[in-house]
This record gives sequence, structure tokens and C-alpha cells, in this order.
Amino acid sequence: MRSDAVTPRATPTLKSAYPQLVPLSTRWSDNDAYGHLNNVIYYSLFDTAVNRHLLDHGVLDIANSPVVGLVIETRCTYFASLAYPDAIEVGLKVVRLGNSSVTYEVAIFRADQDRAAAVGAFTHVYVDRVSNRPARIPEPVRVLLSTLVAGPAA
Repeated sequence: MRSDAVTPRATPTLKSAYPQLVPLSTRWSDNDAYGHLNNVIYYSLFDTAVNRHLLDHGVLDIANSPVVGLVIETRCTYFASLAYPDAIEVGLKVVRLGNSSVTYEVAIFRADQDRAAAVGAFTHVYVDRVSNRPARIPEPVRVLLSTLVAGPAA
């Protein structure tokens, strides 16, 4: 089926759109043959920033939490290149908070820039560690995530 609809072009977001900024470092090995961060590295940065936030706030114990978040979906739109040794910040906000899943909007910024170099989405589904079946997001996690819920667009 052919669609003649035109999808509007995405635009980079600003740091001010994110309730939480997580500082991270790029690594020498992140650069690809073209001299910039390889596209797969952005997904690793999303995962690192989300889990760093949960760990820093004491709601995730990687080895022992009975309920854990598994990534089920990611996507990314790129606006500008980044490269080692850029210092970066990853913006986090929650755009959907369900009973057993959460979808974050994540944006990667060069630390000295206000416009995102890349913007993506990252979804965790919470599961029981033993059974691997969906589970309710633990209350301490839900409370923390609620501080990242995106407000109405300004």
C-alpha cells in the first residue's frame, strides 16, 4: 500500500526538556572508521544512562533485584556527530509509565551544547527475575520514574 503522507522531519530537542541529565564519557573504542561514534554506541549510552540513574538512586541491585527491567524496544534519530574524547550528557524523561513497562525519551548532548546530537526512545518491561514473566514496576522504582514524567509541552 502506497502512502503519500509526508512524515515531518524530526528536530533536535534542548537540554531544558529533560528533568535529568546523566554525565558520561566517550571512549577511544567508541569511534568507528569514519572518526565518529558508531551508531550502536548511542544505544549503549541510552542503556548506561538509564541504569546509572536507577543505580544512583538505590532502586536497582543488578545482582539481586527480584524484579528487573528488560529492554524490549529502542530507536534513535541522529542530528550531529559525536566523537571521542567528547564529554556528553544524556537527557532522561519518561513519556509513558505503565504497570509493568516504562518508555523513556533519551537525548545525547555534547556537554557544551544545548541541542541534542541524537534523540531516541528506550522501553523497559519489568519482569520477575526467576520466572521472566511481566511484573509490576516495584514501588521505589515507580516513585523515582514519576519524577521523570514529561509534563505538557510548553
